This record gives sequence, structure tokens and C-alpha cells, in this order.
Amino acid sequence: MGLYAISGSASGIGAAVRVELEKRGHRVIGIDIEKADIIADLSTREGRAGAITAVLTQAPDGIDGLIPCAGLGPQVEPWSTIISVNFYGTVTLVEGLKDLLAARKGVVIIISSNSASLPGLNEELVKSMLDGDENKTRKLADSLDGHNSYAGSKLALTRWMRRKSPEWAREGVRMNAVAPGATMTPLLQAGLDHPLYGDAIRNFPIPTGSFGSPGQIAAMVLFLLGPEAAFCNGAVFFVDGGTDAMIRPDSF
Repeated sequence: MGLYAISGSASGIGAAVRVELEKRGHRVIGIDIEKADIIADLSTREGRAGAITAVLTQAPDGIDGLIPCAGLGPQVEPWSTIISVNFYGTVTLVEGLKDLLAARKGVVIIISSNSASLPGLNEELVKSMLDGDENKTRKLADSLDGHNSYAGSKLALTRWMRRKSPEWAREGVRMNAVAPGATMTPLLQAGLDHPLYGDAIRNFPIPTGSFGSPGQIAAMVLFLLGPEAAFCNGAVFFVDGGTDAMIRPDSF
């Protein structure tokens, strides 16, 4: 059986992935700000370092997969915290556990978002994230808005994955991304309850007619972790009820 690490394991998509992995007999190391095997605040450098050290201690022989699900929605303020968790928290964790993944020819599944492909995002913010200066990026994020911080962080994360995936594959580590649409999680509920974002989320078109469930996203994650997906690398899989296809039908 395999050994997997999941950030954001206490709720939402991360919790759903954990359930499905454990059903299949795998061992899971959960990372979250509470109710997890490893308690860590991924918005801080200290929290990220502590999480990496703890996983190294619990899995010295390697891990079969890493699913960094921890993330914050656009309603969270200050907006810079979204950047720190969604982008820097994820990238630092993945890079810090690369050797453990390579030891078992492991798989990384990035959790992106279909909002990453929306037009009009601030490219300076996305570029700043990829350039790696967190302090500079946080200042820029706080001058913009929650949507740019959330969707921009998911766009930067997806670009980071695609840039790194060829090199990492040669070292035995496959990376792909799942881009969910609106999925009924505590993160989405917080957005629905927000006076600014609630109506926008409700009115965002979903051709299949309803929000997704964490289990539906987890099903794609489990497929990509498995041997049937061994030829998938550097790809982005939209699980969004057809929203991306509707908005960008000719983007291929």
C-alpha cells in the first residue's frame, strides 16, 4: 500500500481525497492548521518548514504522492494571505518534499481552479509570484482585490507546475493539476456567505447545472495518482461541469 501526504486534509477536497485513499488501504499523512497529523500554518515560512520537517520525520523512506489541497478563497483578508497559502505554501511544500517523492517515483497533484483561466487577471501579480519574492508579491496583492489574489494564485501555481513538470518527470516525479469549478466545500460556502462574492458565485454558469462535490474532485485526483495515468504529466484537468469549455471553447 502507498503512503501519501495531503495538505488541507481536515476539510473539503483534501478530506475527500484522504477518505478515498484510506478506503483503499493507503496511509495518509494529513497537514492542516487544525485536526491533522501535522499541524502547520502554511501562510508562514515557519509553518511550511515545520510541515516539511514533520513529513520527512514520518516518511524517511519516501512518499508515493503529495496532494497540496490547502487553500483560501477570495473572501479572505488581507488578500496577501491568499497568496501566501495558495501559491507559496504549496510550492514550498512540493519543493521541500521533492526528494521524498523521487525516492518512490511519486506523483504530485496540484489543486488549481477553473478561475485561473478567466480573462483579465493581473499579469504583474502572477509574474511576481513566479519570480519568488513573497514580500513584494504580498504588497502588490493587497493593492488589488481578492479575486486577483485567488485566481491569480491558481494561475501562477498552474504555470509553475507546467514549467517544472518536464524536468521533474525525468527525475521520476510526475506532476499534474486538477482545476475544479465551484465545489461545495467550506471554502465555497464562505464565498457564498460573503456580501460581495456570494451573488457572483451563484450566478457563475455551470452547464451541468449544479455545484460539484468534493468526492467528484477526489475521483479525478485518485485516477491521476494511479498507474492508469502514468502517461499524464504536466496536464491540467478541468472538473467544473463544463464551465471552462463554455467560456473558452476555442482555446485549443
